[in-house]
Amino acid sequence: MKNWSRASAIINSGIEPGLAELVKVRASQINGCANCIGMHTAEAREQGETEQRLYLLSSWREAPCYTDRERAALGWVEALTRLSEGHTHESAYEALKAEFTEEEQVRLTLVINIINGWNRLAVGFGIVLDPAAAKAALAAEKASVRTAA
Repeated sequence: MKNWSRASAIINSGIEPGLAELVKVRASQINGCANCIGMHTAEAREQGETEQRLYLLSSWREAPCYTDRERAALGWVEALTRLSEGHTHESAYEALKAEFTEEEQVRLTLVINIINGWNRLAVGFGIVLDPAAAKAALAAEKASVRTAA
């Protein structure tokens, strides 16, 4: 778990924090992960995210408050998180390519993979942490990553 946490911290540092939190919340909504929804909505608020945008996230296609870049990222998170529902990711990938460089596409895809993994761990083991306690643990993990590097 320490290695997973370290990998998560490194991968999450590769994308702008506000966008990363929207992606994490959306994947967690799809996966029904109360733990990660609670944690990442709290983190999004700390990053300056508004209540309205968090409330509308599950309806992002209809809500006018998201940028084209955010829409591309949210479409990509839905396509990858719902792969088992059918291979319909082509249009999401086209939107992604229009808004993100190749390097950003890889970074975003890794963030999506990491949050889907966390969702499965939290839901699978029935983990629900207090967001403040989770944040403290994450800060400690980030500090150990910086020390190891």
